[in-house]
Amino acid sequence: MNYLEALNYGNKILKSRKIINYNLDSQILLSKALNLSRERLLINLSNNLETANFNKFKKLVLRRKKKEPIAYIFKNKEFWKYNFKVNRGVLIPRPETEIIVNKTLKLISLNASKKILDIGTGSGCIMLSILKERPKCNGTAIDISKKALKVAITNAKMHHLQNKIRFINNDIDKFNYNKYDFILSNPPYINSIDIKRLDKDIILYEPLVALQAGIDGLRVIRKLIKKSRTLLKKNGKLIFEIGKNQLIDVIKLLNKNKFYINEVCKDLQSHPRVIVSTKPF
Repeated sequence: MNYLEALNYGNKILKSRKIINYNLDSQILLSKALNLSRERLLINLSNNLETANFNKFKKLVLRRKKKEPIAYIFKNKEFWKYNFKVNRGVLIPRPETEIIVNKTLKLISLNASKKILDIGTGSGCIMLSILKERPKCNGTAIDISKKALKVAITNAKMHHLQNKIRFINNDIDKFNYNKYDFILSNPPYINSIDIKRLDKDIILYEPLVALQAGIDGLRVIRKLIKKSRTLLKKNGKLIFEIGKNQLIDVIKLLNKNKFYINEVCKDLQSHPRVIVSTKPF
């Protein structure tokens, strides 16, 4: 059997399970089994595949067949410019969340020293990506999940940033530590109806506590905005992600709490995804 025949085997199995990107997934899984880059795999499709490596590939395909996300299979996910450890205790970092990192970095000069709070830090990818590029800043990262914080701490150590961040296991309701220049968050924002419509990859494997947010999907966002009033310094920035069709309601919440809205950022599908706001008092 050569590489191409192995890929066809993987494609057939994953396609039968309605895996959308079955061809790409097969390539990624075979690359992993061979410890090759995907590019080198594709230019050597006629190479013979050893039985041991094919068996590795089959095991990976069977896991993906059960809808297990590739990020969890590999225990790794690229986000912004960096790699992060992930497991089923944290959400898989997604490209749209990189908007938070991008907008925050634009607001902090290279040598600035700012205090940053990351609410619901998960894998820590938002905070760590920023601190990698703004070394004079310091962070506090909170999460209600001890499993998530364990992953975040592992990532902080991997990126040699464990001394730049204070990790706290707490709910935002009970958090009253310090005043911050920036509060960042990718909060749960999926309502109780839409949560049932998510892909099996998400429902079966990702932590729903990091996704579901009540009947209207705004339960956590309400708390985030209200609490940020007391945790932010004057002219501090609140930058957070929202769900589809939530913009109008979130703007009302920000206005009610006297935040100034600087920018509404759209994702690649042109949905409003991240809001940059300021506490002017």
